[in-house]
Amino acid sequence: MSRRRERAADAMRPVRIIQGYTEMTPGSVLIEMGRTIVLATASVEDRVPKWLQRTGSGWVTAEYAMMPGSSDRRIRRDQYKGGRSKEISRLIGRSLRSVVNLRAMGEVMVTVDCDVVQADGGTRTAAVNAAWLALHDAFAWALEENMMAASPVLDRVTAVSVGIVDGECLLDLDYRDDVAASVDMNVVMTGRGLLVEVQATAEGLPFSREELDRLLDLAGIGIEQIGVLQDELVAG
Repeated sequence: MSRRRERAADAMRPVRIIQGYTEMTPGSVLIEMGRTIVLATASVEDRVPKWLQRTGSGWVTAEYAMMPGSSDRRIRRDQYKGGRSKEISRLIGRSLRSVVNLRAMGEVMVTVDCDVVQADGGTRTAAVNAAWLALHDAFAWALEENMMAASPVLDRVTAVSVGIVDGECLLDLDYRDDVAASVDMNVVMTGRGLLVEVQATAEGLPFSREELDRLLDLAGIGIEQIGVLQDELVAG
């Protein structure tokens, strides 16, 4: 079945988010975007990296990995340290830090671990969406524990994938879309609509400025929809 018949070009896959999915960390969020499933857990430590000690600033970092059974072929655990995982980990960390006042954290570090339970395209963008919610919940816990005087959250951060498949701009690519895409793009935006990250690659022919603008417009549609869900959950 073609994408056009199954889902409109500007339509998201079904999104489901569960807060407090596990009990051992102050922030724990499971997100399902279509068949893609990611678990984000946020851990809080009363310390910071050596290069931030005695600066009064906190730190937010992230680690991304695919679980062994997340794909149709087994992912070896030692692949977690590969280049792709590091690149996505840095993307998630940058995205989270863009909406956090690190000075307001004090010398506290939050690590958000994003584990892909099942991969069907868009794992890095799903991870960003779950990671922000897990981070928000971890900060709420830290406030209750008197580890911080005020919430350091400045805004929401949300992400979605877009691309061009058979000449058509599509929102929220699943794996089938992704492998056929001539252009693949991941977009991260704040709740105020400011761009944090735009990762765009032409896999075949170059694409036009008009197509880039259309892809950004599509990303805005998806980000707004996911952002509504995030806002509802943190208002909660």
